[in-house]
Formats: sequence, C-alpha cells, structure tokens
Amino acid sequence: MRSVTMSFVLPGIDPSAAFDRIGDFESYPRLTEAVVAVEVAPGDAGEVRSSWTVKFRKGLLRWTEHDVLDRDAGTIAFTQLEGDFEVFDGTWRIGRTEDGASVVFDARFDLGIPSLADILDPVAEGALRENIALILSGLFGEIRQPALAVDA
Repeated sequence: MRSVTMSFVLPGIDPSAAFDRIGDFESYPRLTEAVVAVEVAPGDAGEVRSSWTVKFRKGLLRWTEHDVLDRDAGTIAFTQLEGDFEVFDGTWRIGRTEDGASVVFDARFDLGIPSLADILDPVAEGALRENIALILSGLFGEIRQPALAVDA
C-alpha cells in the first residue's frame, strides 16, 4: 500500500469557497486536462457517488467512489467502490491560513499487482501527485506548496 500526502496554500481563497470548488467534482473536466470525465449521483445528505475517468501516463484510469463532504469539519473523504485500483481512499482537508486557504490531500492506494508494485507504484504516485496539482491549479489558478498547518 502506498500513501501520498500533499499540502497547498491557495492565496486569497476563502476556505468555504475552496471547499465548494473542490467538492464540485463535475466541474473538473472543464477546468483541468487531467480529468476526462466525472459523473456524480447524489446520495444521503453530504454524500455522493462519483465515477471518474482520469489521464494516467498514456492511458486512462477509471473508478467509482463514495464521497462524504463534511463542510463543518472541512473534509471531503473518498473510498473507491470499484475500479482500476485494488484500494484507493483518502481525504481532502481544507483549512484557513493567514493569506487564504490551506488544502491537504491524503490518499493511499494499491494497484493490486504485488509482483509489479516496486515498478508501478512510484509511477502511479508521481501521476497522482501531478494530477492533484493540475486539478488544484485548474480550480484556483495560483497554488503554493508546502502549505502551513491546517486549522481544524
């Protein structure tokens, strides 16, 4: 199992606006080339089911996930239900900094091919890191790394 943690500062962005934009999954394909398609089906209050198609090197990755959007906590948690990963889950945490919003993206994944994990996992991690940065740049324009600590 591989883990990824990325931190960002979004200068001049209010944390509630950051939460809304990050939680608007259906806008991603219009705002970044990293995401090809997202379909969202509503669930219980604060929950959705989203199906994703994203660029991965010279191909595509597809999966469907369960998302829990908790505005009060400033978190968006996701867990893959089915798709190209054996395991893919994580959390977006949005907080306040002196000059805007902070975003921490935590995820863990397993491609489910143990014999090739030493080769594929670093490639997948690099692609995930690149795509998250592209998504946030598409959503917000200017982003900075590393972020200051997130206020919970």
